[in-house]
Formats: sequence, C-alpha cells, structure tokens
Amino acid sequence: MSMNRMRIIIILSVIFGLLLITFVVEGLYIRFAGSSVPAPTIPRRYPILGTGPELRYVVMGDSTSISQGSDYDEGYAVASAHHLAKTYQVSMLNTGVSGATAETVRRDQLAEAKTFRPDVALIAVGANDATKFTKGKVVGDNIQQIIDGLREANPAVKIIMTGSPAMDSVSRFPFISKWIMNVRTKQVNAVFTELINKNNLTLAPIAQETRQAFLDDPSLTAADKFHPNARGYAFWTPVINRALDQALTRN
Repeated sequence: MSMNRMRIIIILSVIFGLLLITFVVEGLYIRFAGSSVPAPTIPRRYPILGTGPELRYVVMGDSTSISQGSDYDEGYAVASAHHLAKTYQVSMLNTGVSGATAETVRRDQLAEAKTFRPDVALIAVGANDATKFTKGKVVGDNIQQIIDGLREANPAVKIIMTGSPAMDSVSRFPFISKWIMNVRTKQVNAVFTELINKNNLTLAPIAQETRQAFLDDPSLTAADKFHPNARGYAFWTPVINRALDQALTRN
C-alpha cells in the first residue's frame, strides 16, 4: 500500500471518528439538556366566549396546541379563541395531545372533532413528524384523511394548518442537529404546502415567520429547551390569528 493511500485512509478514519464523537455528544446533549416541563391538564371544552354568530372552533394537534411549556391560558389555542370572540360567540374544543403526529391526530383526535362539527379547525402538527423522521407519504396520507373527515362532518369548515415550526430554532438541538432539523422542517412543510394548495386551505406560517426570533433569543423556549414558553407562544399567536382571519374571509 502506498504512503499516499495510507494517508488518505488515516485522514478518512479520523474524520469518521470525529463525526461519530460529534453525533454521540449531540445525542447526549439532546437527551439530557434542559429540565422536563409536564403537559398541562386542560379543559377540553373551553367556556363560551364572545357574542355574535355562533362559531364552533376545534384545535387539534401536538403539545403546542395544549401550550406545553406555559400555562394553557397563555398559549395560542386560548388566545386565538379570544381573537375569534371579538366577532363571534365561540365554542372551543381542544383535542390536542402531547407527542402527537399526523397519524395519531387522525387516529385519536379526528373522531371527537367530527362529532363537534367545527366551523373552523386549527391543525397544529408536524414537529414530531419532523423529529421522528416520518415519511412524507405517511404524513400526507394522514393529513388528507383528517381534511376529508372534517369536511365530511361539515363541508363548509375552514381549515388552518401550521405545519411544523422551525425545528432548527429549538435551542435543544446543537450544531449538526440544527442542520438536520432545518432539512426535516422543510421536508415536512413541503407536504403541508402541497395539501394546503390542493385542498384550498389556509397556512399559518409559523416556521417562516417565527424562526429567526427563536434563533436570536433562546429565552423564548421553556425550561426543557424544546417547547416555547409564554413569551414564545406570544410570537406564534399573531401568525395564527392572521390565518384565522384570512380563512374566514375566503369563499
């Protein structure tokens, strides 16, 4: 074996070793960084808000839909219900569950949402599909079934989707993991964009509009370095409120 070939093998071995060490260190950091924040116990049916035409509002999704990382009343579900209550008499059902993916929203939340027959549905899911590397087809098939189910219950329902937040802006993910999460966010959200266009839905572009704020200010994240805290959710709320207004004015 020539010296040049031996040198190349040594260099590649060192690079591989460094990458392996980096992945192990990052994995340990992701596993142990921050302190746990429990999922709050929430009222599934919120007190009726506002006056005016009756509007049934369902929030479906993952831990962010139940404001994990803050108090429930400080999250976007309650804040958006109050926003709608400026014009409508709002009855809100929240079916959100911590850890939900597109598949578990369809499996565990859709039936209850259909029984509620919502006029407006906010579907806030995608983050766990990004971090769990769910295949795009699986995400898309489950979301389409959710859309079809909601429209079966009420053909006039207005559906708003957040897609995945910018997972590379989560302070729990360091260095290489941030790059991977950026790619995963884009992959998952490409699926949502296609479905939104196909089904004439409304996007609440959380990833695009709040990513930089979280990158610039990690203090917007809760003690677990993963979920937003009350200040973090306050950055999401206006994005969702604008999407609700847009959906309600669309034919």
